[in-house]
Amino acid sequence: MNSASFLEEFGHIANAPNGVVRLRALVLQLAATGRLIVSAEPQDSAEALVSKLAEEREKLIASGAAKATSPLPPVDLSNPLPDVPTHWRWTRLGNLTSKIGSGSTPRGGSQVYVSKGVPFLRSQNIWNDGIHLDDVVNIDPETHQGMRNTQVLPMDILLNITGASLGRCASVPSDFPSANVSQHVTIIRPLLADIRHFIRICLLSPFGQEMIWGRQVGMAREGLSKKVLEQFEIPLPPLSEQKRIVAKADELMALCDQLELHQQERERRFPLLSRTCHAQFAEFPTPSNLNRIFEETGTVSPADVRKTILMLAVQGKLLPQALDDEPVELSLARSDSHRQQVARKDRRADDENQSLLSLEDCWNIVDSWEWRGLADLVLFVDYRGKTPTKISEGVRLLTAKNVRKGEINLSPEEFLSEADYQKWMTRGFPKPGDVLFTTEAPMGNAAEVQLTERFALAQRVICFQSYGAVEPSFLVMQILSDGFQRILDKNGTGVTAKGIKASKLKRLPIAVPPLAEQRRIVAKVNELMALVDQLEAQQQEKDRMAEAFAKACVASFTGTTQIERPDKMKVPKTELVSLVTLGKMPKPDARAPLAQLLIHNNGTLGAKSLWQQSDYNKDISAFYRQLKAELAQGWIALPAEAEMKVVEDNPRRGGTTAQRLLSE
Repeated sequence: MNSASFLEEFGHIANAPNGVVRLRALVLQLAATGRLIVSAEPQDSAEALVSKLAEEREKLIASGAAKATSPLPPVDLSNPLPDVPTHWRWTRLGNLTSKIGSGSTPRGGSQVYVSKGVPFLRSQNIWNDGIHLDDVVNIDPETHQGMRNTQVLPMDILLNITGASLGRCASVPSDFPSANVSQHVTIIRPLLADIRHFIRICLLSPFGQEMIWGRQVGMAREGLSKKVLEQFEIPLPPLSEQKRIVAKADELMALCDQLELHQQERERRFPLLSRTCHAQFAEFPTPSNLNRIFEETGTVSPADVRKTILMLAVQGKLLPQALDDEPVELSLARSDSHRQQVARKDRRADDENQSLLSLEDCWNIVDSWEWRGLADLVLFVDYRGKTPTKISEGVRLLTAKNVRKGEINLSPEEFLSEADYQKWMTRGFPKPGDVLFTTEAPMGNAAEVQLTERFALAQRVICFQSYGAVEPSFLVMQILSDGFQRILDKNGTGVTAKGIKASKLKRLPIAVPPLAEQRRIVAKVNELMALVDQLEAQQQEKDRMAEAFAKACVASFTGTTQIERPDKMKVPKTELVSLVTLGKMPKPDARAPLAQLLIHNNGTLGAKSLWQQSDYNKDISAFYRQLKAELAQGWIALPAEAEMKVVEDNPRRGGTTAQRLLSE
């Protein structure tokens, strides 16, 4: 691809997913290989710069500021290297620096951190756009003086050498105060301050990142040693040319920043367009208008579209009402009669209508529908006994972990004995066609039962058995709708693990349409959810192709393949297993969300399960910070030694396709 064709496709490249990221990488690669500026007769030479660097090294050795080291081997030009101008020279990073060395953790670790003192820079403080001090910790001046080898000087380059942030690189400003670095950050100190900007460009370029990610050492964690770093091949232009390259790179990076700001502004205005399209779909919920949401808004959240469909469904706006439907009053009358018969038979139901909660929070429904309390419509079946003894096989036990939004997942598998099943399921036995609902941890998940095998319910899971006025699949849709979830949340209690009491749950409002209309709504929702899935897949494929096109354009223009850092690692066939157990009980007002989860799970959970059930399941770093905090307080006991096990896929999943379409 030449310059003209690249410019023709610039709009597609810039607007593709990660487009601006690729443009920045393009600028850096062109800068590091001498193609960013028009070549001009240099005022000096690369050889002169090499000699000047050697002289500077000798001065430092003579003054005792640096140690004499063995010469590094010359760069082997027969190895694959990027093409650079013929007047440039290849050299090793070690030949350009007076120091390459990582930091260390002060003796005592985090216990020696102080509120005010000398900044102690860790990998989370080092970013490509500079040093971020919003999460910095400090050490006292005495500790700082005792760690002279890890002290940072102005004009140093700081490079992250371990972990997921491997390769992030920042320059230390000239006015930066004294600081130290941890063992996850290495100090690269150039022999001449003037070359630091070009060295950093080389390290951040796709060529440099390929060296960093391709030559890391260490089996347990990524890492770069000093010996590996000093061997890095660096193309060296004359100093005057370096300055012009750096100036042009800064100019183009500023333009990338502006482009990114324009895209962010476009994203800020996007909700207005999205709301307009959603409103049009709400007025006329047809597949063509659903398609417009995806086509006209550009980037759309399928989860938001699914929420809109569910909300329209439970408001009666998804389909027109049919005049020949049996009135809802008749189905409610039969339902009330059935409920009273059950109550007289074994006192398992209330024989009077439940007064409704939160009427002021109810959403608008069409005139042909009616509101009823949940207990007026369904029989509550739940586990009424002590915590069962779980065994390896027997009657399947479904816990809150198994009940998802719109589906029942049979993993993890738990069982109880036949005796416990018969003894403690005193309010009835769940069966196909019932609806399972989680009252806590998490609250508000619901799914229709499709299992044909017998099963029992754990605590915090309730089974709803309809008296006949509400279809189970329609009830699931209503429970998962935003309107019902808001009412549920308002009436729930608790902070770290919110739940709802059965006495309130029974009085929550349910909108009841005629039975025939419920069935038509369910069919329509399934149709629209399938279309959302199809449109979402098309959007993802479009984004994938756009990103691949941008990547190919940049790669063909630069002649290099950009290194990709995988966002997600491939799922391993083995899994690290470690049980996390409860330590001492936290006080009621203590911020101990992980300990609270353990309390609700009999005091023990696998580390992975604890992470997945916590509010930190989108940010593993935040999870580990909270885990360390609760370990320090003693609320969580020190984990036992971990072991490895083989991970086996469990394909057995309950629920129909229609139910799974309701899952966000």
